[in-house]
Amino acid sequence: MYKRVLVKVSGEVFGGGRSGLDYDAVTKVAFQISQAKELDVEIGVVVGGGNIIRGIDAQTHGVERSTADYMGMLATVINALALQSMLEEKFGYEVRTQTAVPVHAVAEDFIRRVAIGHLEKKRIVIFAGGTGNPFFSTDTAAVLRAVEIGADIMIKATKVDGVYDKDPKKFDDAVKYDELNYMTVLRQQLKVLDATAISLCMDNNLPVQVLDIFEEGNIRKAIEGMPVGTIIR
Repeated sequence: MYKRVLVKVSGEVFGGGRSGLDYDAVTKVAFQISQAKELDVEIGVVVGGGNIIRGIDAQTHGVERSTADYMGMLATVINALALQSMLEEKFGYEVRTQTAVPVHAVAEDFIRRVAIGHLEKKRIVIFAGGTGNPFFSTDTAAVLRAVEIGADIMIKATKVDGVYDKDPKKFDDAVKYDELNYMTVLRQQLKVLDATAISLCMDNNLPVQVLDIFEEGNIRKAIEGMPVGTIIR
């Protein structure tokens, strides 16, 4: 079993497949994390913001790229606050939200040593604001935070039950991988993580487990070392 993990939750999960916040979906995410927390593991969470705004989409409508990315970073703060409140009010956990984009009224600034201190005190730490810089995805932010806090593994919680050779929603003959190495992901251009994120994982020997967050107990099973989804290492 791992001692410290970083869970990346995509913005699409928070939207339940639609735009905006789906509070039932947020509750399900919080429940999964609470189940994992029962194992007495230290948990950090990085949230995406695609359910509210995607920087790339804004750019296609004429918003300047850097501005669009900052808009996306602020969207992750909204998701982080929703998840924090659910974890605190419904499940009784102590939670801290840290953001790379300062929003002092609602969250702490990201400071690595402070974040590690929270984790050691058994608090759940939610990291928002991406890397704090435009042109980087929240997947890259998740890998960066995982490496910074010394996580044993990054769990990418999505709506799909693993990594496939092609889109399983479009192709009936799509093949699911149980295990992959970093170079295979890069060579085959598998759309599980962007190239920057995968390269950072490879450089720091950070394994990534990709799983379906809506399958109850999956995060806990991954932390217990059970074969869930796809492992990349």
